[in-house]
Amino acid sequence: MNTKDVILELRTKNGLSQDELAQKVFVTRQAVSRWETGETVPNTETLKLLSALFHVSINTLLGSPRQLVCQCCGMPLEDAILSKEKDGTLNEDYCQWCYADGTYTYSDMDDLIDVCIPHMTAQGFTEAQARGPFLFPRS
Repeated sequence: MNTKDVILELRTKNGLSQDELAQKVFVTRQAVSRWETGETVPNTETLKLLSALFHVSINTLLGSPRQLVCQCCGMPLEDAILSKEKDGTLNEDYCQWCYADGTYTYSDMDDLIDVCIPHMTAQGFTEAQARGPFLFPRS
């Protein structure tokens, strides 16, 4: 999906007019129209505002050009499980179980594994896969 389609879908899904969206992210209605026709894309600061407004990652806004992976546990990331900073902004580097409210949720590798196992099994991994050396190499 292209950025123009993502923005249009999110705007309409949230019941916003182009004018209303423009006001929320401090741009003109014409700017929103140009995004939705694919003529332009939002700048970095506006992408951050759109991400916060719609509770989706910037990666999603850009049409998911790359697969996000938690830099801690290796779990594939989707918007629903992204971590958040203390100010509520999404963090695209970690899952919500490894990093929450600006703080890591574990103190060592064994602690990390114990925190992640229940969440990974809920995502379809077996406990053996979650504990496997291919996900959590140990020295």
